[in-house]
Amino acid sequence: MTYSSLRTLLVKRFNIPKEHTVRKTIRHFTLAEKAVFYFFVTLFILSGFLLINQVNSAYLVEVPLRGGTITEGVVGNPRFINPVLAFTEADKNLTTLIYSGLVKINTDGQIENDLADSIDISKDGLTYTAHLKPNAIFHDGVKITSDDIDFTIQKIKNLSIKSPLFGNWNGVTVTKTDESTIVFGLKKPFSPFINNLAVGILPKHIWKNVSDEEFSFSQFDSLPIGSGPYKIDSVQRNSGGIPDYYDLVPFEKVIGQKPFVGHIIFKFYPSQTDLLNGYNNSDVENISGFSPEETPALKNAGINIFSSPLPRIFAVFFNQNQSKVLLDKSIRQALDLTAPREEIIKDVFHGYATPIQSPLPPGLFDWSTYKPQTTIEERFTQAEALLKKAGWVKNSQTGLLEKKSKKDILILSFSISTGDAPELKAVAEKLRIIWGKLGAKVDVRIFESGDLNQNVIRPRKFDTLLFGEIVGRDALMYPFWHSSERNDPGLNIALYANTKVDKLLEDARSTTIDSQRENDYKSFDKEIRNDVPAVFLYAPSFLYVVPKYVKAVALGELSSSQDRFLGIRNWYIETNKVWKIFVK
Repeated sequence: MTYSSLRTLLVKRFNIPKEHTVRKTIRHFTLAEKAVFYFFVTLFILSGFLLINQVNSAYLVEVPLRGGTITEGVVGNPRFINPVLAFTEADKNLTTLIYSGLVKINTDGQIENDLADSIDISKDGLTYTAHLKPNAIFHDGVKITSDDIDFTIQKIKNLSIKSPLFGNWNGVTVTKTDESTIVFGLKKPFSPFINNLAVGILPKHIWKNVSDEEFSFSQFDSLPIGSGPYKIDSVQRNSGGIPDYYDLVPFEKVIGQKPFVGHIIFKFYPSQTDLLNGYNNSDVENISGFSPEETPALKNAGINIFSSPLPRIFAVFFNQNQSKVLLDKSIRQALDLTAPREEIIKDVFHGYATPIQSPLPPGLFDWSTYKPQTTIEERFTQAEALLKKAGWVKNSQTGLLEKKSKKDILILSFSISTGDAPELKAVAEKLRIIWGKLGAKVDVRIFESGDLNQNVIRPRKFDTLLFGEIVGRDALMYPFWHSSERNDPGLNIALYANTKVDKLLEDARSTTIDSQRENDYKSFDKEIRNDVPAVFLYAPSFLYVVPKYVKAVALGELSSSQDRFLGIRNWYIETNKVWKIFVK
């Protein structure tokens, strides 16, 4: 089109049909008629725009965009960003994001393939064959092969490495069939074994020249290369060479969905107090690991406080070998009946905990959920009647329950040993008061955590022990209740022995049939409740503060605090609106 023809088109007068008639009619309107006419014309135009906008909005949806930054505060500095050695909270947080395993666990607690394209399990449950995805690569672009899988597991099994995961892999054979196939062999069926395959995989081409003696001192422990959804973009260190923060960015060629959040910055603090100060100063936006006592001060309109019960149970474990009065089953039953679970949840944990009356984590099975049928007052009356029937009588002068035995008089007196965490001390004090009203003399003994473990728990030197057990996602009860685990380093701290329970636990950990495993645990739970080797109190909740502008955060089922990142690929900050037809 030439310039002259374009100019002609622009200056051309276009005629609207009947325009002259309309103009003539309007000129004959009175002033009032013109006002009404133009009012309705304006209303018509505005209504049209509004209708178009509503139609547009009806077909628009908000979709996440890649970008934005999350700043996460963590207590403690990372030392081993290495799946073989990760021990601290900071270690595990970073390892979870930087490394990936053969399988991964979603927010519903279900197992999904990750680096593995498929995993075949033999009918006898003794052989697991993993086939790798052909496009799986590390952050440096090197292809992942069965050599990397074998190298990682052999490091875990190496006693000189001292991996915290050694027990998970002890006795497991590893055989490379070819570059993309690896076989794991078990001596006995072990139904939770599939969870072990979520361990992060090390790149052999980077670690192969690092000796066992140098393994825990390697620079790759602080500058890791993995295959997870995030990789390290930058690290800032203080004058002593200790990392102040890590900046992670999405790995472009990660297996599966690429994350939306553009940067995750981890900042490290020496204590919970410093972490909270950093949060209050707006140095960090996401925090976890704080006490429930802090939640009222943290609540404001701009944040969400997410909570999820952890598969960790806290109980008062009885040592019947040390305390004679605890040999009396009626005493154990009375203490269980009068335990103020609801009061502990309300006053100590501000609602961020779940009452329990079973060794099984809450929510594992419907029948294991705590369902009180009576009030604490009614249970107190039942306990008093139970003790009276068993021959326990209150001394009118001391107010303590006494019972005549063959040679002397037993007095209901025992101690509670526990750690120096504020919530443990508060729970122990509530138990001391309520059981004191029942007629028991209860001494509370507080220990620093290291002292408690070395000098109280390991030698089993306690009457009762207020302590927590990390049961984990697979809810494996064997280490905590099988009679073979009664002595140190076993975890059966109640020194419980029951041959029927032993058999049930052995069957439960070997069966691959979920319904059979549930039946075994149901029978196990019934035996424990009948024997009362402990008073089960609560399962704490994991608390996580996140700004409201971070969307799609879902904690789901957690087995540990770092599991909060299981759904990290779905989190987003930046958004855009597009028509539904353009959404994939």
